[in-house]
Amino acid sequence: MQKVAIIASGENIDSAYKVLNIANAAATMDVQVIVFCTFGGLQMLFKDPQYPMIPLLEPFQDRLKDIPTVKELRESAMEMGVTFIACQMTMDLMGISADDLVDGITTAGATAFMEEALDADSTITF
Repeated sequence: MQKVAIIASGENIDSAYKVLNIANAAATMDVQVIVFCTFGGLQMLFKDPQYPMIPLLEPFQDRLKDIPTVKELRESAMEMGVTFIACQMTMDLMGISADDLVDGITTAGATAFMEEALDADSTITF
């Protein structure tokens, strides 16, 4: 089985959509997907992720109602077996607890992610 490792660090909604779109696409192709969320990328793991509208997407705001939300895309990815790892160091730094995140999220450090990434066929960063 092929494996892709994704680093999610962007804090904006467009970053979350990029990560989750790639993760879902890979999972539908029977690719093992590991997503390491750090800094702004942790937002997508919150129980109710909140993103401010960014200028890039303002002209398309009406169309956003026709696509799945970040929460829906995350749930879809998790249902297909995508593994999400929340960076423990970043959580400690930002005062985020595991209770702030949805169930099923692994918390670990960069070393745990690197073990996965070194075994991956490709690594993608957003």
